[in-house]
Amino acid sequence: MRFQGDSKAGRIARVCVILASTTALAACGALGGGGPATGLLAASSLPGNGPQADFPVTIGEPYQIGSVTYRPADVLNYDEVGYVTAGNGRGYTGAHHTLPFPAYVEVTSLETGRTILIRLEARGPMETHHLLSLSPAAMEQLGASENTPVRVRRVNAPEMHRALLRDGQPAPMRMDTPMGLVEVLRRRLPAEGSASLALTPVVAPQVASTVEASSDFAAAFTPPVANEMPPPPLAPPAAATPAPLPAAPVSAPRPPAASGFAVQAATFSTRERAARVAEALGGQVVPFGNLFRVRTGPFATRSEAEASLANVRRAGYSDARILTDGQG
Repeated sequence: MRFQGDSKAGRIARVCVILASTTALAACGALGGGGPATGLLAASSLPGNGPQADFPVTIGEPYQIGSVTYRPADVLNYDEVGYVTAGNGRGYTGAHHTLPFPAYVEVTSLETGRTILIRLEARGPMETHHLLSLSPAAMEQLGASENTPVRVRRVNAPEMHRALLRDGQPAPMRMDTPMGLVEVLRRRLPAEGSASLALTPVVAPQVASTVEASSDFAAAFTPPVANEMPPPPLAPPAAATPAPLPAAPVSAPRPPAASGFAVQAATFSTRERAARVAEALGGQVVPFGNLFRVRTGPFATRSEAEASLANVRRAGYSDARILTDGQG
């Protein structure tokens, strides 16, 4: 049937009206519940869990607990030791007196050296002067209890670890802090409250110059003197006759040429944890004193080692690096 004035433009207009009505019905189904299409629409309307979920950042005004005034600030190199208390947050989260939230911090138990990554989501603890309060899940992951001494250090965590924490899941365990450094940190603990490490670098006792662990551990120990050569040997005493020939100049010894490469992924305080990581990465455990290193390789070329390094870092070991023959 054709109507008066049923031009081509009029037919196009009626098709648009029909399509608009169909879209409106689908939207109503999304609001009222329905089948698979409804679920898809509902999911697409939810806020994402991407990096935008870390903004805006809240700092807040100064406040008092008893006689102590806390002044929140956005401190990037925050690094303090103190004590932990139990909170009631969800997932793997914590509350802090002055750091902005959300923010990401490493928390190290100064009893075991175990280190975890958490997301700060609140101000607190509001009843005590403890350095930090942890959610039940984070307390369990750290193996901590009320008043456990801890180190809290703000870090720039990888986005994949941030996404896990935003979703209420645990981030991969961080590298254990060696007990030699833990003992030094324990000596910096105050009787209550907290003490900053940011302005006074931590210097550990004398240790072997080849000790390597996390970047934080390496920074805390005094580095060995680089490229130090032994003094040239003394010339032999001159004989009475015949006169000795002029001594040839002594050249400094050269390091051996690298003939192989390996990737050092991480260092652990227990063989069990090192073995689990080595199995996951297809590497091996290399004992070093009281520590256990996880390495992949050896590789004949540097390009092969760089490919393995990329895989290791994708697995979450951002401090991994390439070693050549002659290195520890």
